[in-house]
Amino acid sequence: MLESKYQKFFDEISTKISKEKIFTDKLHTLAYGTDASFYRLIPKVVIKTDNAQEVQNIIELANNMNLSITFRAGGTSLSGQAISDSILVITSRNFSNFKIASDASFISLQPALTGAQANGLLARYSKKIGPDPASINAAMIGGIAANNASGMCCGVSQNSYKTLKSMKLIFADGTKLDTGDENSKNKFRKTHKDFLEDLKSFSNETKSNEELREKIEKKFKIKNTCGYSINALIDFEDEFEILQHLIIGSEGTLAFIEEITYYTVEDLKDKASALIYFKDMNEACHAVTKLKLARDSKQIIVDAVELMDRAALKSIENDPAMPIFIKDFDDEVTALLIETRALNDEKLNIQINEIEQLLKEFSVERDIYFTKDEQEYNLYWKIRKGLFPAVGAVRVTGTTVIIEDVAYPIEVLAEATLELQGLFQKYGYTEAIIFGHALDGNFHFVFTQDFSDEKEVKRYDDLMNEVVNSVALKYQGSLKAEHGTGRNMAAFIEVEWGKTAYDMMKKIKNLFDPKSLLNPGVIINDDKEAHLKNLKTLPATNEIVDKCIECGFCEPTCPSNEITLTPRQRIVINREISRLESIGNTKEAKEYKELYQYDGIETCATCSLCSSACPVKIDTGSLTKHLRAEQLTSSSKNIANFVANNFSTTLAGVRFGLHSSNFIHKVLGTSNMQKFTKSLRSFSKNKTPKWSAYMPKAININISFEQKDSDKKVVYFPSCISRTMGLNSASKEEKELFDITVELLQKAGYQIIFPQNLSNLCCGMPFSSKGFNDASHTKSSQLEEALLNASEFGEYPILCDTSPCTKKMMESFSHKLSIYEPIDFALTFLKNDLEFTPIDEAITIHTTCSSRKMGLEDKFKKLALMCSTNVIIPSDVKCCGFAGDRGFNFPELNDSALRYLKTQTDGAKMAFSTSKTCEIGLSEHSGLDYNSIFYLVNQVTKAKSL
Repeated sequence: MLESKYQKFFDEISTKISKEKIFTDKLHTLAYGTDASFYRLIPKVVIKTDNAQEVQNIIELANNMNLSITFRAGGTSLSGQAISDSILVITSRNFSNFKIASDASFISLQPALTGAQANGLLARYSKKIGPDPASINAAMIGGIAANNASGMCCGVSQNSYKTLKSMKLIFADGTKLDTGDENSKNKFRKTHKDFLEDLKSFSNETKSNEELREKIEKKFKIKNTCGYSINALIDFEDEFEILQHLIIGSEGTLAFIEEITYYTVEDLKDKASALIYFKDMNEACHAVTKLKLARDSKQIIVDAVELMDRAALKSIENDPAMPIFIKDFDDEVTALLIETRALNDEKLNIQINEIEQLLKEFSVERDIYFTKDEQEYNLYWKIRKGLFPAVGAVRVTGTTVIIEDVAYPIEVLAEATLELQGLFQKYGYTEAIIFGHALDGNFHFVFTQDFSDEKEVKRYDDLMNEVVNSVALKYQGSLKAEHGTGRNMAAFIEVEWGKTAYDMMKKIKNLFDPKSLLNPGVIINDDKEAHLKNLKTLPATNEIVDKCIECGFCEPTCPSNEITLTPRQRIVINREISRLESIGNTKEAKEYKELYQYDGIETCATCSLCSSACPVKIDTGSLTKHLRAEQLTSSSKNIANFVANNFSTTLAGVRFGLHSSNFIHKVLGTSNMQKFTKSLRSFSKNKTPKWSAYMPKAININISFEQKDSDKKVVYFPSCISRTMGLNSASKEEKELFDITVELLQKAGYQIIFPQNLSNLCCGMPFSSKGFNDASHTKSSQLEEALLNASEFGEYPILCDTSPCTKKMMESFSHKLSIYEPIDFALTFLKNDLEFTPIDEAITIHTTCSSRKMGLEDKFKKLALMCSTNVIIPSDVKCCGFAGDRGFNFPELNDSALRYLKTQTDGAKMAFSTSKTCEIGLSEHSGLDYNSIFYLVNQVTKAKSL
């Protein structure tokens, strides 16, 4: 039951915002209330907002009722600034409009676009936004601006503060302001005259205080997000410039960012990176200092320098992508990852040479080697970005990963960093690693911590107090360089800044938020032990996901991220269930399980794309399959085994169902069929499958056809889907996929071999996705044996026409066979066997989850470009959410995953993929007829002349 004041708030706000977007139950408040930090508060009310009007309604009502609110975007923040025990306002992924200037000199972004999406929009103009946090793929613009998040290249010259053009804001009293609109500003001048006068007086007071002004100038020469951006008070004269720059880094404590307009920066395409190994930390830090001074004096051009100490290198040395020689390094070796960018290759070569010459005096363990290979240097940076989560993966289960974030003046970098390493040894944090943006003197240090033991908490507190004194007092650095103050460093702001500056920050908070309702406890917090309270534990739940540190990197890839739960949130709930069971609270654990069934299990696509975004490859889809298997009854397992053992009969039943459905469709027509099936589904409470106008027709294939003998042989395994599901009734194609594949192979000169007993063969995926592991193993083993025999134990390549089935075969088979799906087969064989003549007609492609996980995304694009000069690839469509039969039984998953498809495929005339079930949903949501890429390959190729 909600407290009366929150119940009243709920009752009133639900008259303005759909109840479907307001959550007060224990599952959603816990799941949505979790961020990447090591703190936990559980909100009373969570609201997903789609637009500024909804946010304004919430703020006005909360202000009238004196209820505190916290704003949250992507939830990748690390310092406890995106959690609440009151009202949590989440910017839904629909809060994502944008506008690009005609010359691309600036871009206006709503808060829910990720940094990566913003850069994707700007890529065609060779532009990007300045901020580049490691979490850019998951972090949303609202959070990036509110935390003044920076990263590896932007430093202090291209962060949000320096590249801000204007903002649309909503204040604590509900007032809206557009700092880029003169009418809005004039109106604000009238309604908030005293506010602006006070702000101006704060600025004058700060400018006239010589000691404070000098301190601000010095401290903001390096990265600093500890406290408010009070450099705004001395950097600007105009009140609105002061105002909007104070919002940067304010962590939702001063106003809500409805929209931000950034000046864009050049995205130079010619770049090179080098991973350089120095003999020790001292040598590496002195090299950084020399690089920094040389860059500042315009002697060299270096865009980023990332440091990784030996412990950091050890955490990633077993990654297959890392050079094997790293394992042999001494314990003192320290690496610098250096990147330089240029307008063209000639200038790039000059810059590389200048950097190499500058570093000649330093002792390195390996020769300096700069790579221009995009795949190679992207790998370096991907590994660097994944360091924080990678450390979490090797922690003791149940412990928490702490990441701190400091910056030092460059002239004391070596001395300060060595002292920091000494503090780790003093307090027994021997596993701690140091890495970060060395060119800006900005280091992250990561260690693991047990918050369930009071002695361990005391050890943590002692360490942090010494770190604070060392960084803030001895070396005059920043306690927070880019992760924001949050709750983590709120108690230490006065230590770093002194009383005068801290009092000014309090005055700023009181001016913007006199009732202290916006994100209370963040930045301004008089509790000197705030950093030790509301600590989050990470209890064990299942070894599949126990290494998760809840960073949220997985969330943008998940097809259910806007309708139910994300992979991170699924793990959060499972951890809570396990925690409750461990203390004997089975009643509450059962309540969570019941709530979790739909949100966690039934609407999980098990596509496992989360593992591709996760730095440590955690596969929450596998967890869902495991949970589904646990729920199976003996009778359901018996039915699955019966189906597996009588598979040809089962497929005959599927064909009958498809035939009946299409017959009724033909009689009733599309409109009446939709009404009829919608009513039937409603009557059955969604127990009957959804019908689609793009439902395929039933087919039978004929493997008896005339062939010529050939030295080139291929084993063709048509999946059970392509053996039963044909073209939809609206398709203009005349031939089925099986016939197209045969025609294509014969044109390329292949003799086709089919496995024996084809009608009974299946890869096992329909069973494994539902948890029927025994039945899945049976079918997989049968197929493996058949393909072994057909391929003469691997002598011939094996082609499967469906990507998900191909991946399942690769994962399940014990023998090493040469198995290909359409994309890889076309590029490996057909590219050499046939002549390609690309068409000019615009096409679009969809890379299935399986293809992505097999590393075929870029290859699919390459193949598409061989077939067409105009290829459209929707940027915000990953997993389609159809997930085998989920698209029939839980169509809302497919609807959510493909909500951007139609607009992002605008202009395409033909559409292609590599999975029939995916193509059903893709066709429905785009209005295009999606078919296998083999249709296009067959269209644009001819046999090579002898």
